[in-house]
Amino acid sequence: MRLAVFSSAQEWAARYGDAGRRSILAIGNFDGIHLGHQAILRGVVARARETGDVATVLTFEPPPLKILRPEAAPPRLSTNAQRLVWFDAAGMEAAVVLPFTMELSKVTPESFAEDILAQGLRVRAVLVGENFRFGHKQAGDVKLLREMGARLGFEVIIVPPVSFRGEIVSSTVIRREIAAGNVSHAARLLGRPFVLTGPVVSGTGTGRKFTFPTLNLAPEQELLPAAGVYITQMKLGSASYDAVTNIGTRPTFNGTGLSVETHLLGVAEEIHPERMKIRFWKRLRAEKKFAGPGELKEQIARDIGQAGRFFARMKKLRAARAS
Repeated sequence: MRLAVFSSAQEWAARYGDAGRRSILAIGNFDGIHLGHQAILRGVVARARETGDVATVLTFEPPPLKILRPEAAPPRLSTNAQRLVWFDAAGMEAAVVLPFTMELSKVTPESFAEDILAQGLRVRAVLVGENFRFGHKQAGDVKLLREMGARLGFEVIIVPPVSFRGEIVSSTVIRREIAAGNVSHAARLLGRPFVLTGPVVSGTGTGRKFTFPTLNLAPEQELLPAAGVYITQMKLGSASYDAVTNIGTRPTFNGTGLSVETHLLGVAEEIHPERMKIRFWKRLRAEKKFAGPGELKEQIARDIGQAGRFFARMKKLRAARAS
């Protein structure tokens, strides 16, 4: 990654302060980095190119609600590692990931603006959404931020929300869609397919013995799509494998624990990756209990056929666009 990552405003200042550069800043949790987040980041990058300042994102780890009200904290769409990769892909030069603590939660909005933004990050401009809140008990809003900016010498730019088919894009809406299995719609709001990552773990061997061989993922994300069968792709380094993924408890075999099992299409040789990245394109069906392994195998074969046709159409469409 080209992205420089810091855990405090002081670290950022030690890197850029002597060069006389200031920051153009985005602030937020950025869970999922959806279309709305991307609009803010694009604005930061564009402004930083004009001024020669550092395109910087300020975020928190863990999200504040995980510390302040863990029982109310929603499951996260993305890991911190994913966020950093996406910040880098968006063209950000630096990310300040503040460890969120009870001590940090007690910082007043005025101190946050003065100590962290103005003095630490040498902010020239801050880009936030219209509902942005900051400081102790979220007492600060965009009105106060503008007042502080006028006093401390930085501009505040409010980025309007992004809508898709009449609905404002938000992490809350995307969580709802993924939890319901609507991964195709979630992908439209994210601007890319929803992704699960994690290490490959040993399975029960049931698929290899009775149906089709699978790779088993231990997902790092907190939110999983609804139980069912999905058209997916597995990313392994620069290689991409078309696949079908089942999320569920394997009821045909009286399973109990939740598993994420992926069968690679058209791959004859065995591969043994240590980690996997699974992109979710479309839900094919809900999970169900079949009469036995034979009936399940027939259904999986139909699922694989549907997935193959899906990817064939995708490749034709991409070829047509390229020409």
